[in-house]
Amino acid sequence: MSPTKIPPLTYKVVAECSVSKARAGLMTLRHSEVNTPVFMPVGTQGTLKGILPDQLIELNCQILLGNTYHLGLRPGIETLKKAGGLHKFMGWPRAILTDSGGFQMVSLLQLADIDENGVNFRSPFDNSQCMLTPEHSIQIQNAIGADIMMQLDDVVKTTTTGPRVEEAMERTIRWVDRCIEAHARDDDQSLFPIVQGGLDVPLRERCVSALMERQVRGFAVGGLSGGESKHDFWRMVDVCTDHLPKEKPRYLMGVGFAADLVVCVALGIDMFDCVFPTRTARFGCALVDSGQLNLKQPKYKTDMEPIDKDCECTTCKRYTRSYLHHIATNESVSCSLLSIHNVAYQLRLMRSMREAIQRDEFPQFVRDFMARHFKSEPIPAWIRESLLAVRIELPADPVQDKTEQEEQSRPEKKQEKEAS
Repeated sequence: MSPTKIPPLTYKVVAECSVSKARAGLMTLRHSEVNTPVFMPVGTQGTLKGILPDQLIELNCQILLGNTYHLGLRPGIETLKKAGGLHKFMGWPRAILTDSGGFQMVSLLQLADIDENGVNFRSPFDNSQCMLTPEHSIQIQNAIGADIMMQLDDVVKTTTTGPRVEEAMERTIRWVDRCIEAHARDDDQSLFPIVQGGLDVPLRERCVSALMERQVRGFAVGGLSGGESKHDFWRMVDVCTDHLPKEKPRYLMGVGFAADLVVCVALGIDMFDCVFPTRTARFGCALVDSGQLNLKQPKYKTDMEPIDKDCECTTCKRYTRSYLHHIATNESVSCSLLSIHNVAYQLRLMRSMREAIQRDEFPQFVRDFMARHFKSEPIPAWIRESLLAVRIELPADPVQDKTEQEEQSRPEKKQEKEAS
């Protein structure tokens, strides 16, 4: 087989958890191999805020995300074509995934009008009109040259109910066919359809069934992590992974909190993205297993420890919490230093999960992680329920038990118990 005939995306499951739906895989793309489960840092406009491509390579980041809507406005298709695509334009040699612009229907709704043809946007930069159709979205993504592209989907807020949810799901299915028809570089780029259907299980199942009829190399789960309850969130993820094919990668869009990542890997998701690691860095916060360290707090003024003594990133090797407290949010370099650590944390978390899956020790990894993450507070009920759905039972919560014991030891509680 000649090199030009090799598909631009191949995916192989290399290990599966014997208890949950978690799996480790290898996705081979034109620009790099990607080990899954994977977290993809978000470089919306062709750059991660505060991190250079060379620094991302040093962190062994294998794939990052760009946004079609923003890149289509600036620098635009002609500039991207002249540059030879986004990889060359931004100096990034590894894989790129692009969001289609559909999410901006929600985030910039006040600037958009949606109909069957597409989405008519008013540019937030100069107020000019921009019609983003499925075809135009694909044209931009072809010019970007992303290894993985998203179809343009009809996105509604997760809290939306009524006929608009079904309308958006059906339109998403119609639009994927227009995207497939417009796709001019199928030998180099792979197009993922997006599962929609809100918080309605039958709609999600119908959407998955319809999208699986298309010849595609992977699937995305969209329309979540937008304000719905966590109980609804995990159930929709679980429904989708129950029905999506096992031999193709599954991408959950816009999810990046550590506990959510661990739960959703257990539920069978392979790929994630979120702006959270770099955005929270700009507010002076560093990610650790127990949650976040707000380095602006006075208690870090004389703390000479690194953010995380087990972290191998350059920030943790060279700088103390005290120094980072000194510059947090006051100096622009603090954003860079904390972003490097936060991205390193996300990548290390995913690597740890992959290794645990390969050793078939993932359930114990989950139990250990949750014990660290919720060291000083009870584990949320939705996490216990979601993990129990894939046969991972968490031990009794010592924080909850202690609270209950303290409550029972209070004199008024004793009197209530005796009176009953």
